[in-house]
Formats: sequence, structure tokens, C-alpha cells
Amino acid sequence: MADVRDKPGPGPGSGPDTGSGSGFAPARRSRLARLLDGLRAYRLIAWMWIRSTMAYRASFAMTLFGNFAGTVLDFVAILLMFSRVDELGGYSFGEVAFLYGLSSAAFGLADLTLGSMDRLGQRVRDGTLDTLLVRPAPVLAQVAADRFALRRLGRITQGLLVLGYALAVVDIEWTPLKVLLMPVMVVSGAAIFGAVFVAGGAFQFVAQDAAQVQSAFTYGGTTLLQYPPTVFAKDLVRGVTFVLPLAFVNWLPALYVLGLPYPLDLPEWVAFLSPLVAVVCCGLAGLAWRTGLRSYRSTGS
Repeated sequence: MADVRDKPGPGPGSGPDTGSGSGFAPARRSRLARLLDGLRAYRLIAWMWIRSTMAYRASFAMTLFGNFAGTVLDFVAILLMFSRVDELGGYSFGEVAFLYGLSSAAFGLADLTLGSMDRLGQRVRDGTLDTLLVRPAPVLAQVAADRFALRRLGRITQGLLVLGYALAVVDIEWTPLKVLLMPVMVVSGAAIFGAVFVAGGAFQFVAQDAAQVQSAFTYGGTTLLQYPPTVFAKDLVRGVTFVLPLAFVNWLPALYVLGLPYPLDLPEWVAFLSPLVAVVCCGLAGLAWRTGLRSYRSTGS
């Protein structure tokens, strides 16, 4: 008798509600279905951590304020600089605040949603990643939502407040394109930073102890973008434009909004490439993640 699995038609596990981690899942499941599975798993895990956090509301309020105050100190450093100078690299205080606010808001969104990726190295070393592999949910969603921390809203709030101040004091000649570019910058910048988080997590499959290396490109990257490109060497600016395209988070689109010259004499239309760059970065990060996950062989213990 022929095996029933050789017959055409739907079989076990072919329904739409099958978990993506199940062995009965169809081999050719659509990418959209896998994406929806990941978003659902992320939402459920994040909500679990939110409920856990809100059980101790006084503690949450204190940690949120601490996160907000810690990020304020970054901006205080800029305030101290401008207490001695009128311009920094040819940029006024309001223009630097504009760069700072955009960078902080975009990075804050990425840190809120994917900031737990830096714990992946610890999971790889102690073998606890194995517990995520046997669950019927995408591993990336589980790692990203692990210990979801609402306290990171403090960075986003602080960045948006600084951005609002900059918009109030900087004289910008607004056009419909510039108005449209503002939310696009924040969302695209968050996606680019998110891709860096995921790529850094994928690298930890190999390095196993690379959290500090990852932080150099994430937290270090947002600190870099808070200052004008004119204060850095041109080789560094080229590197964050053509190699690791962090310049598309705020430098290039922000200079278009401010009406300032680009640091590398680039054409004006590159200001509108941030969404495309974000898509490419996310695609490459996804490929790196799949490659790293497939290479994972547990601890062997």
C-alpha cells in the first residue's frame, strides 16, 4: 500500500493555524504566513513581559525615569559644548539638536523592539537557545521579544522632545516633501538600526561573546549620528555612507530638510533613499540571521 503522504491534497499540518516551528508545517509555506506567525509570537511574548513589568508600577516608573535621565545626560554634553562655542562643525545648536533628536528617536524605536538581541551570545554560550528552537514560534521573534522593556520608552520620549525643540528654533523652509520626509526618516532609521541589531545577533552565533562589538555599531552608531558629519574625517563619513549606511538614518535626509550641503558632494536625491536602504539592510540582516541560525550546533553538553 502506498504511503498516504505520496497522495496529493492537504495533509496533516497543512492548515493555516499550524505553528511555524512544527515538524508538520508545509515545506512551501508562504513568507507572509511566517511573518504573521513571527509578529503574533512577538506580540504575545512582549505582552507577557509588559504585564510582568506593570505588576510593580512604582518600580517601572523609577526605571523609566532613570532611563530618561540617563539619555538626557547625552544631550547635556552637547549643551556644555555650546556653552563655549557658537557653532560645532559649522552647525548651530538647533541644527545639532535636530540631528540628535532624529538619531535618538530612531534608535529608541529599534532598541525598544529589538534591544534584547544583545543577549543572544549568552544564550548560545549556556545552551538556553535550544529551548527556543523546540517551541512552535520563530526564534527571531522569541529572542527579540525576550525581556521586552518598556523603560526604553524614556529614550524615545527624550529624543522626540529634543526634536520638537529643534523644530521650534530652527528656521526651516518647509515644503510638502520635507514634511513627508520627517516621519519617513524616523521609521526608516529605526529599521536600519533594527537591521544592525539582527545582524549583530547573527554574528554572535559565530563569535558567541560579541555583545560589546554589537554595541559599538548600535549604541556607538547613534552617538556618532548625534553630531554633524563635518566634525569627522571624510573616510569615516564614507564608511557610514557606503559600507554601513548609518548616514541614511539622519545625516543625508536631515541635511536636505535643513538645507545644508552634503558632506561628500552627493546628489540631492540621495535624501530620499532611506526607505530603500532600510529594505536592503533588513533583507541582508535576515539572510545573515538565517545563515547563523542554520550554523548553530548547540553547546554539545
